[in-house]
Amino acid sequence: MSVEPSHVGKCLCGEVRLEAYGGPLWSGHCHCPSCQKAVGAAFATYAGFKKESVRLSGDTLSVFRSSPGVTRRFCSKCGSAVSFEGEAWPDEIHLHLVLLDDAGDFEPQGHTYVKTRQPWVHMQDGLPTHETFSSNDD
Repeated sequence: MSVEPSHVGKCLCGEVRLEAYGGPLWSGHCHCPSCQKAVGAAFATYAGFKKESVRLSGDTLSVFRSSPGVTRRFCSKCGSAVSFEGEAWPDEIHLHLVLLDDAGDFEPQGHTYVKTRQPWVHMQDGLPTHETFSSNDD
């Protein structure tokens, strides 16, 4: 008997499918310039999973190396951003949270890289903030 994924999702056109087995390690918002440009918004919201627990599929799944050590995946048909992988987190894959069917069940735990947030973004949600990617630089 095969195990059913804990979380499933798809891109805007449905060509790229996401399956995650087990729960996320974390979820949160990233305000870095690279993420802003990747999603065309003030910040990206991710759920981080162990790499081995995620399956991405679809003929339109494409790869973009946005900077040294960073791999982003997206759908080449509809343009949906799908995932982020960085050498700083070698065992993780960060899925764009809103692609998951049950995205509303995830509660983001904080904001990272707020030193480059857009000045018109007012974070009044009470979540912890971090100037960069390290939690030691509040």
